[in-house]
Amino acid sequence: MTDHDGRTAVLVDHHPMWLDALAHVVSDLGIEVLGKATSGLKGLSLVTQRQPDVLVTGVMMPKDDLDGIELVRRSLEVLPDLRAIVLSVYDDTDHIDAALAAGAVAYVVNTAHPGDVRSVIRQAFVHSVYLPSARPGDGSAPHVVDGNVPHLTRRELEILRMVAEGQSNTQVAKLLWVTEQTVKFHLSNVYRKLGVANRTEACRWAERHGLLGAPTEKGAIAAGFRVT
Repeated sequence: MTDHDGRTAVLVDHHPMWLDALAHVVSDLGIEVLGKATSGLKGLSLVTQRQPDVLVTGVMMPKDDLDGIELVRRSLEVLPDLRAIVLSVYDDTDHIDAALAAGAVAYVVNTAHPGDVRSVIRQAFVHSVYLPSARPGDGSAPHVVDGNVPHLTRRELEILRMVAEGQSNTQVAKLLWVTEQTVKFHLSNVYRKLGVANRTEACRWAERHGLLGAPTEKGAIAAGFRVT
């Protein structure tokens, strides 16, 4: 028995062999694979018919088909509580931002170790660190101090604060139960949004604009004390 017994999944990717390998990873967590598809349209049909708890999809699909990001968007229209995870060859911020904007709770480069993929799926059920601060239209306010401060997602701000507390990328990854590559993705988004070149400039910028606030609980615990 596992923590995820009773959970179900639909898997979508245009490579059948990759689907088989992914099915083993998901099944190891005690999650039942309700169906696999090699196209976005077939994946959407499976989501609609089977109503799984989680969707794991690639981005690239056959020509004239739904790509994985559009599949996520349409699947969430049908099943709003679905946890959608994108597992892709693309590691650029455009694809990552698009997937999160579509409603995905996680984006993982498919060169990740199977153990990392398992961790991401686990975290999808307990507010994964890949979650954006808000889905489009949910009314959540951005993190803004004044009209000139760019929008940072809740997780970007959390990671920025932890970095400002002196945590390395490796330490942040361990504290948040994600891969170090994921931390780098979030930091690259922070640098781009703030118009800075590195972590030092980002921390200085955030401090000047009052974004750091009190130490994060995870950062405080790592430093040997707890925020109360």
